[in-house]
Amino acid sequence: MTTPPNSTGSKPIGQVADDVLQSIFGRSKVVIGVVHLAPLPGAPRYDGEAVEAIYQRGLDDAKAYLYGGCDGVIVENHGDVPFAKPDDIGPETSAYMSVVSDRIRRELGRPIGINVLANAAIPALSIASASGAAFVRVNQWANAYVANEGLIEGEAARAMRFRAKLRANGIRIFADAHVKHGAHAIVGDRPVEEQVKDLVFFDADAVIATGQRTGHAADLGYIRMIKEAAGLPTLVGSGVTAENANDILDIVDGVIVASSLKYEGVWWNQVEPRRVKAFIGGLKR
Repeated sequence: MTTPPNSTGSKPIGQVADDVLQSIFGRSKVVIGVVHLAPLPGAPRYDGEAVEAIYQRGLDDAKAYLYGGCDGVIVENHGDVPFAKPDDIGPETSAYMSVVSDRIRRELGRPIGINVLANAAIPALSIASASGAAFVRVNQWANAYVANEGLIEGEAARAMRFRAKLRANGIRIFADAHVKHGAHAIVGDRPVEEQVKDLVFFDADAVIATGQRTGHAADLGYIRMIKEAAGLPTLVGSGVTAENANDILDIVDGVIVASSLKYEGVWWNQVEPRRVKAFIGGLKR
């Protein structure tokens, strides 16, 4: 008997198997909050704070997002400035992030994702596998760009092989398009639409559009162009505020929000529950 093509259940090349947002969150038009962890041991800005205090702050921020009505959170080592390149990130980062991510998922029982900066897809997959996270965010999945950390190359080939090695194919990939904090002159001879399609070809499950930096809002026309080029569930991952969220959600399938929901609107502050509730209450989902 001839085995039909794609009998393993994997998706065809360049084609999404299902709606990843529905699969993870049970809905579209999702809101995901970002838990910006305080500097972890081993990072330059770590000042000797007890790790339990770091874990508790992360858990408190996650509670503020989820009790306020967000659909899930991304746990991110944003306090580890300046960020290291993927191969320079030590095992201590994965260890501490695994513990806090596991605590958040177990206590709150909601979907979580992992982002390890900068562009550390393999540590992110390790943490996701250890903590039961549903997805990872990878800032440069295909191609390459010049970032604050230097030359950052796409991690898709290494990461997908590592995910297969872990037998963790259920962990989904949320990939940034034309990522913030970088220059794209290396691929500047190719339209952004083509770079977005590269993410699809390399089996990303969702695409993230961003502005130029953390907290910077992308132009609505630019967001629409990325959504149309992707043909996948698309989210906006920077600059989302109470004032622009409904306009953005008219175009895309979800938003990733942090800075505008922090005390004083500053990313390194903790999440302000009142802001989260007001933000969710103002959405027309």
